[in-house]
Amino acid sequence: MTKLSIGSSEGRGLGVFARAPIAQGETVERTPVIVLPDPQWELLERTSLHEYYFLWGEDAVAIATGFGMLYNHTSDPNARLVRHLDSRELEVVALRDIAKGEEVTVRYESVWFPLK
Repeated sequence: MTKLSIGSSEGRGLGVFARAPIAQGETVERTPVIVLPDPQWELLERTSLHEYYFLWGEDAVAIATGFGMLYNHTSDPNARLVRHLDSRELEVVALRDIAKGEEVTVRYESVWFPLK
């Protein structure tokens, strides 16, 4: 059983919420991604998916499956995104304990460029 659900996030549309407590360091989700090489990703800009893709290596972008495209951004996230380029998976890991009912949030910059 998944510890996640989709719900309404005030002012942000949909979001991902914890259905049960999630411990710091726990993998919240590990989900496959659909990788699109450079020539194809420009086409995404003309679709509703343009808000949901992120960089994948040097010359590709990816669209996450599962709950992956619905995590909302915050500058003080409770989870982080980890790209597994070889296996084409995106992992979400809890940065701190996340309470039942709390929205799981990430910092988008971590998948666009390295954080300092």
